Amino acid sequence: MPVPDSSTESFTKLHHLGLETTFRGVEHPLSTPDAPIHQYRGIKYASIPARFRQSKLCTTYPPITDASKYGPICPQLRPRKSIEENLFGIPHQDIPEQNLKQDEFECLNLNITCPGGLTPNSRVPVMLWVHGGGDHGCGSEWFYDGGSIVRKSIECGKPIILVTFNFRLGLLGFATNAFIRDDNKAAGEEGTGNYGLRDQRLANEWVHHHISEFGGDPNNITLFGSGTGAADVVCHLLSKANAIEPIFHKSIIQSAVFEPIHPDVGSAGWYLSRMMSALQVTNIEKFRHIEVEKLLGLGHALRAVDDGVFFRDGWQSYLAPPHPVEHSHPVGKSLASPPHTSNYLLPPIAEIGVRSKSKSRSRSRSAMRKLRSKSRPAHLGSTPTIPEHTSNILQPLIIGDSSADSLLWSQPISLWTSSGVVRRIKAICQSLTKTSNLLRAYDISAYTPDEEITDRLLELVNDARVAWPTQCIVDNAKRERNGHGVWRFVFDQEGPSRGLPHHMADIMYLFDNVPLPESARVAAEYMDVDSFDSQLDESDDDREPCVTVSPGDHSNDEEDVAHRGRTKARGQSFSSSLAAKCESIVKAGVRTLSPSALSVISSASGGSDNSTQSMMIDADEQCWLIAPVDLHSYTRVRDTMQEKWISFAHGEVPWREDKVFVFGPEGETGERSRAIFEGRRRRKVWKEAFEPIGPALVQKVGVELSRGPALGADRARC
Repeated sequence: MPVPDSSTESFTKLHHLGLETTFRGVEHPLSTPDAPIHQYRGIKYASIPARFRQSKLCTTYPPITDASKYGPICPQLRPRKSIEENLFGIPHQDIPEQNLKQDEFECLNLNITCPGGLTPNSRVPVMLWVHGGGDHGCGSEWFYDGGSIVRKSIECGKPIILVTFNFRLGLLGFATNAFIRDDNKAAGEEGTGNYGLRDQRLANEWVHHHISEFGGDPNNITLFGSGTGAADVVCHLLSKANAIEPIFHKSIIQSAVFEPIHPDVGSAGWYLSRMMSALQVTNIEKFRHIEVEKLLGLGHALRAVDDGVFFRDGWQSYLAPPHPVEHSHPVGKSLASPPHTSNYLLPPIAEIGVRSKSKSRSRSRSAMRKLRSKSRPAHLGSTPTIPEHTSNILQPLIIGDSSADSLLWSQPISLWTSSGVVRRIKAICQSLTKTSNLLRAYDISAYTPDEEITDRLLELVNDARVAWPTQCIVDNAKRERNGHGVWRFVFDQEGPSRGLPHHMADIMYLFDNVPLPESARVAAEYMDVDSFDSQLDESDDDREPCVTVSPGDHSNDEEDVAHRGRTKARGQSFSSSLAAKCESIVKAGVRTLSPSALSVISSASGGSDNSTQSMMIDADEQCWLIAPVDLHSYTRVRDTMQEKWISFAHGEVPWREDKVFVFGPEGETGERSRAIFEGRRRRKVWKEAFEPIGPALVQKVGVELSRGPALGADRARC
């Protein structure tokens, strides 16, 4: 289990020559003699000199550093329902107990999970995880434990090191105004705000400097994250630091959730001044001395701010549809041509501390060979690898979203009334034409029945806050990279407990730490999974084998659109069809339960034969007992996702660039044509309803609707 009994842990030691300390870590619970896994927890990577100040890289350690326990996390309020309960559907009593200490000034620490037996010469790829959760969460949570991924990498013969870390959140991580800016400037700091993002940069810098002693390759770091963590990865891609001294080589973006980025310090300061007034503080020193408990929960709407220093010029265009005639590259670097000679990726970054300006244009091949990651083989192999088509700052990336990410905000969204939604959208758009187009696209009016408005809002919010921004990033990244170096995926696989591809369902499969419900194993017994296993799917190009198992024949994707991937009208969205499909599977299966399945259902009902019979008869009411995801489909999606991410970290092409990779529904995995993608997402609706409004207003619509109505007439009666 990710949270083992400390009394049963075995310890391991690693002497770090560069830091002149010995880290005392633990053997991971998944460690075996054939696949040893070590974990070093709570390693401090930076220190915080004061509240609202930039952190400093930590380089001094005692002779013996205890790395057997998780370090403190950023102070935060405990939500009434945890992520495990709210998103994963895990009962409270089944959640592993973690008592993580909160400390404002000692929360910058990281956890390293690595194969045992590595040396500084091993140089295996490193994957650096940025957790999501907004102003909640941390990198030390049990469901982010890296043991399963590292074990899979060992089994695949492609070992990786996985690093998770903590950083400042909410008000402590992103507050700024003119007073704070002046204070930062007086302290010799460049820029203001974005302290959480700068913490993340320092964690990346620490890994770049010191991971080699753990056996990692500092020239092959993949930065990846989900939710607000994925949005932070995008911020790093668009940062000036990444353009000058890039220190990660690839990125993976999973369901990025953007909070509004303040356009300048003045706008961010207006929000902060309201809080300072409520707290009755008038200067920065008084603000620093307020008990941290009084500040928790006040910064839930704070994230990044454009302080004129952190972001590169023109970053805003990345979150909007690319102009059809735009051919310039905002960064100002020339892009390499498509692959034509070598099949291997040269690291797209310069060594930290080396300014890559005009010299990068004339860098000799011998100099580039010095930067080559040693974790990539020097010989051509049978597996396609990422070619030399990116410049030294344009990192290759995998990016995608889930079809029901908006379930993250289902509770506040459910409080809206139809008339309240119409009034709010009119107030935001300030245009009858734009308002009408948007309402018509999602079939919303003041007369929409109460039982339907929530589903339609979930679709609108999902598109406005996640799906459309994701596609805008895809299109702009491809434009900037001359059409290469970007791989798109869609995650439509049902969560093991909730039956829909909700936000963070992909995390359950990728990290493989959340226990499956018992009914998933029952479902594997009575559902017809043999037909799944007998149908191996192949890509359209025989030269690119696509190892995937999926229900149904996809040999002709274009024809398949007619009956499976057709762009749905409102009310027939992909997520809605998923729900109906899951329901039909459950109802069909409940009539043919095996004896072991009956046993589980009987025990769930208290062992009564009458109640068991009642459950079989009344399938509509009792179908929740049967998981929509069986063990076979869970294993298939988990293995495929882990293998793709690991291979990408090793520099291999994850799938064809002209294809979209699908995860789900019902265990389906594989490359699909762009025509299939059109049936999975509402691109036509985005073009007709979102583009005329623009990204700023679309984001504002999505954010305000996702936060629910204020108390008053717009609020549904409970």
